[in-house]
Amino acid sequence: MKITPLEVPGYQKVARAEDPATGLVAFIAVHDTTMGPALGGMRMWGYESEEAARFDVLRLARGMTYKSAVARTGLGGGKSVIVATADKKSPELFAAMGRFIDTFNGLYITAEDVNVDVPDLIEVRKATKWVTGLPREQGGSGNPSPYTARGCFVGVRAAAIEAFGSDDLKGKRVALQGPGHVGFPLAQMLVEAGAKLVVADVNAANVERCKKELGAESVAPAAIYDVDCDIYAPCALGATLNDDTIPRLKAKAIAGAANNQLLDEKKHGAMIAERGIVYAPDYVINAGGIINVSLELEPGGYREERAIEKIDNIFHALQSVFATAREKGITTHAAAQAVAEANIREAAAAKAATV
Repeated sequence: MKITPLEVPGYQKVARAEDPATGLVAFIAVHDTTMGPALGGMRMWGYESEEAARFDVLRLARGMTYKSAVARTGLGGGKSVIVATADKKSPELFAAMGRFIDTFNGLYITAEDVNVDVPDLIEVRKATKWVTGLPREQGGSGNPSPYTARGCFVGVRAAAIEAFGSDDLKGKRVALQGPGHVGFPLAQMLVEAGAKLVVADVNAANVERCKKELGAESVAPAAIYDVDCDIYAPCALGATLNDDTIPRLKAKAIAGAANNQLLDEKKHGAMIAERGIVYAPDYVINAGGIINVSLELEPGGYREERAIEKIDNIFHALQSVFATAREKGITTHAAAQAVAEANIREAAAAKAATV
């Protein structure tokens, strides 16, 4: 395996790995470990280029820093991506990925993400101990997706209060993009709360499942931004809020599970605010999964009741973000970022005081 360090300003450690024997091409990015080791999921995606993969891993790692900082998980931000489509999975490829992770010596800890499931992590674990989200019987906390969905659901309720004055979702029309591992359980909770669903996904099976089991309407993937709805819930890949899509949105609130939803954080956060749309910052609303797996690293080990308690606090965290944005006249993204950066500075000061 050939591992190439990459110098990226503002990042603690970034590297590329290539293993011809298994077909692995991957990147790991560690953004910041002021608050603790960098924990972030492993994504497998058929990127159009290595440059696109590198761009994605850097954005995702930075987002994880802020996500963990806002949630006070005691962790830093990192991410990994494998440049391949899901049909290229093999035990050998994930073992090679485990060896790559192991070279970070605990600076980066991995977990599940897009196209990477618990069985894949079991293969990774054979080559490195720096893995979270393994099955309960193996000492882990299991699949984090339902916990991410739970956090998103309480976040949707908080956004509804801000946008509509009530967290009652009965009759609210939700346009949900990407009803997959996180999006589908979120869709279930929304329907149980009385919401009406319109879904879109590049995976036709996901759409059919929502139509059959949840009575959802569906539209083509590119049409989800044009749906007449109350809430837009992006739960697929990032950068779906951009120059093209924001002017098309008819929703009064944006609240979903996707990472890095804003293509340009400052510009597109401002565009959303100017249109009077309530935006739940992604790394606040979707922190349920990272909160859940972070508790595996606490003294005494994982306790689900403790995880649920912390995840449900996303509701209050978002209310605080919305209030700060109103009081200071800034975007909700800027408000969340200010909270994250203040927490990181506090952690850095505490570290310096002990030296």
